[in-house]
Amino acid sequence: MSLDNINLTGHFLIAMPNLADPYFAKSVTFICTHSEEGAMGIVINRPTDMTYETLFDKINIKLEDTAISNNPVLFGGPVQPERGFVLHEPCGDWDSSIIINDQTSLTTSKDILEAVAVGTGPKKLLFSLGYAGWTPNQLEQEIVQNSWLSVQAKDISTLNKILFDTPHEEQFNAAMSLLGFDPAMLSDVAGHA
Repeated sequence: MSLDNINLTGHFLIAMPNLADPYFAKSVTFICTHSEEGAMGIVINRPTDMTYETLFDKINIKLEDTAISNNPVLFGGPVQPERGFVLHEPCGDWDSSIIINDQTSLTTSKDILEAVAVGTGPKKLLFSLGYAGWTPNQLEQEIVQNSWLSVQAKDISTLNKILFDTPHEEQFNAAMSLLGFDPAMLSDVAGHA
C-alpha cells in the first residue's frame, strides 16, 4: 500500500486499538499541516488539569473573559510541551498562524492570547501545550502499520462541531462516527490483501 503524495491536512487521526503509546492511545489528533517535510497536529481529546485561568496567570496575562477561565488546557502532544498552541475559528490576522482551511487556523503568537484574555479573540478555540509531530514519511508508515485511521469531516461545520463544540470525552466517538461504522468492529491486527 502506497501513501505517497497524500495530504492529511485538516483530517482527524484516530488511534487504532493496537496503538499502546501512552501519548496517543485512544486519541484523536487533528492534523494542522502535512507535506513531504512531515506532519504536525494537535491531540484534541486530552484535557489536562490546568485551566485557562491558571495558564494565563503563569504567562502574566490577566484573563478578563471569565466565561472561559475554567476551560481545560489540552495536552496537544509530546513535542515542545512547554509551548502553547491555539487552534481556533475564525482564522483572523495574528502574528504567527498556520491556515488549515478557510475558517480554521493554528496560532502560536502571544497577540492571540492577549485578545482572548479581553474577549476580543476567537470565540471558538482550543488551547494546547505541545503538539504531535512526524518526520517525513513517518505518519504514512504508521498508517500502513495500522496505528491510525484518518478521516476528514464532510464539511467545515461538522469539523468545527467536533473540534470546538463536542466535549473532549466524546470527540473520539464523534470522529469515529465520520467513518460510518461501529468502532467495536475495529481489529488491532493489520491485514493486507
